[in-house]
Amino acid sequence: MKLANSDNPVRAGWLIEQSARLDAAPYLSGAYEARKLLERLPRTEPLQAVTRRGNGIFHAGRVSRRWVDNPEHGVPFFSSTDILEADYSFLPYIARSVVEENPRLTIERDWTLITRSGTVGRISYARADVDGYACSEHVLRVAPRREKILPGYLNAFLQSRYGIPIIASQASGSIIQHIEPSHIADLPVPRFDPEIEECIHELIQGAADLRTGFQESMRKATQDLFGSAGLSELADLRWSDKPRALGFPVNGVSAMSLRALNYDERAREIQDSIASVANVSLGEICEKGELERGNRFKRIEAGPGNGIPLVGQRQAFWMRPEERRIALKKSELKLVKVEDETILVAARGLLTEGALIGRATFISKNWQKTYGFSEDFLRVRSGDPEISGAYLFAYMRSDASFRVMRSLCAGTGPQDIHAILRRQVPIPLCARADRERIANTVRSAYRDRDEADRLEDEALRLLDEAVRDAAR
Repeated sequence: MKLANSDNPVRAGWLIEQSARLDAAPYLSGAYEARKLLERLPRTEPLQAVTRRGNGIFHAGRVSRRWVDNPEHGVPFFSSTDILEADYSFLPYIARSVVEENPRLTIERDWTLITRSGTVGRISYARADVDGYACSEHVLRVAPRREKILPGYLNAFLQSRYGIPIIASQASGSIIQHIEPSHIADLPVPRFDPEIEECIHELIQGAADLRTGFQESMRKATQDLFGSAGLSELADLRWSDKPRALGFPVNGVSAMSLRALNYDERAREIQDSIASVANVSLGEICEKGELERGNRFKRIEAGPGNGIPLVGQRQAFWMRPEERRIALKKSELKLVKVEDETILVAARGLLTEGALIGRATFISKNWQKTYGFSEDFLRVRSGDPEISGAYLFAYMRSDASFRVMRSLCAGTGPQDIHAILRRQVPIPLCARADRERIANTVRSAYRDRDEADRLEDEALRLLDEAVRDAAR
C-alpha cells in the first residue's frame, strides 16, 4: 500500500506495530523513520521511565476559568499558544481560587510543555521565572526525574527532529486533534554517555537562563524609562481598574475621526500625562524614518531551503517562529524586509481583549537578516539620530503604549491604526544619558535572546550528531 501524494510504501508490519491505524499520521512527517532509527540505538528508555512516578506526564484536566485583572488575586496563565511567547508580560491572570481548587494547573521550572490539542507537538521549556505559573489543560506537562535524566537534555530530545514527529504522529481525532499522556508514554528516549547528555542539558539550560534575563531586562528598561521621565504611575497602569468611558464630552471633534474609541478618556489620560513632561510626537521621530503599514504582495509558498521565511502577527511575538517560506524576486524583498531596530506594531485585527493589535515587537539584527515580515505590521523606524529604535521600543512595549495605539483604531471589519492619529502620539523624552542607558539595556537584552537561540541550535545539533553516530 502507498500513501496518497507519497512515494513511500507502507508495509503490513508497520500497520501491526501501529495498532492497525489506517490514518496517515503515523507514517508521514518522518515519525515512523524516526522511531525506527531510535530502535537501532544501543540504549533507549521509554519516556515514562525517566519522568516522575505516577504523574510524570499529565495535563491539568478541565477547569472553570475565572479571570481577574489584579495580579494580587490571580496567577499568570499560559494558553497553549502562550507557551511559545518570548515576553510573558502580557499573560492574563486566572483567579487564585481556581488554582487552589486544581493544583495540577501549576507548572514548575525545568518541565517540558507540549501542546496537546489543535496544533499538537509545539514544545517549550519552563524557565525559572515561570515557576508557579498556571497552564492550560491543552498542554501536557513532562516532569523529569532528576536522578534519571537531566531536564535540559530531555527537552532537547523532545523538541528535536526525532521527538516532535513521533509526538505529533500520535494525535487522534477527526475534527480537533489531541494527544493523551498514554500516547507518548512509550516514546523511546536515547541515552548516551553522561558527558554528552550534560553538555546538551547545559546548552538548553543556558538558553533558558538567557531568556529569563531577557525578560527581566525588558521590564527594567520600561520601568527605567517611565521613572526617568517622571511618569512612574504609567509603569503599572492597571487599565481595568479605571472606569469605562460610557459617555463623555469631547471638544474639537473634526471629520478626521468621528469614532468615540479615538477619544477614549482612559487613553487620553495617558497621552495627557506624557504631554505634561518633555515629549516628542511619534510623527516627528519617524519623519525621516518610517511610520507606515507594509505593502501587499502575492504569497507563493516555497519549499525548505528556498525563498524567505515569512513572519506574521502571531509568530512575531514567539521565541522562535515556525518556518513558512515564500518565494519572492530579489526586487520584491524590500516588501518584506525591515531595517535593524525597526519596531513592528500589530496593526490588523479585531478589538477583543486577547487580540494582538496595538502590541509592539523589536527587530534585532539577527531577525532582520533572517526573516521577512507580513504587510499586517505598522513599521516604526526612528529617523532621529537622538532617539534610537531601542529607546523608542522601551516605551512602545508598555501597556500604556498598547492601550493608546488601540484607541487609534479605525475600520468596520478588521481594524487598522489611524494613519493621522498615530503621528500625533506623544513619546516621553528622557535626558540623553537616560536614553542611552535605556537603549543599551534593550540591545543587551536582545543580544541575550539571540545567544539563547544559538545555544538551543547547538544543543539540537549535538543531539542529532550523537543519535546518528550511535545508529551507525
